[in-house]
Amino acid sequence: MSSREDTSMTTVIHQPRVAWDAARAFVRAAGSAHSEAFAARVLSRLGSEMYGHFADTRQRLLTALVETGGDRFASDLEAGKWRIRMEEMLRTKPELTGAVIELTGEGFEV
Repeated sequence: MSSREDTSMTTVIHQPRVAWDAARAFVRAAGSAHSEAFAARVLSRLGSEMYGHFADTRQRLLTALVETGGDRFASDLEAGKWRIRMEEMLRTKPELTGAVIELTGEGFEV
């Protein structure tokens, strides 16, 4: 019988990557038909400030869609805003990293 040494694995979270993926997922969700359900999850997991930003993003995307017929500029601009917002939030509240990662997965599924 051989003995095994317990090895503990450390997960390294690359916050800039998490922020970028989250930004893309949140903008995708904001422009989807399922944005209200996603917004509710943002509110419950990240709080009212992020919920408000999400609602603002949704409104800007809808306005841009009407005005331009779907120019990607608005989505790209919103993704840039979300990347910065997420990096800042993850730096100041690292305990929310798990919630952001979960929401990112959900955002890409909508």
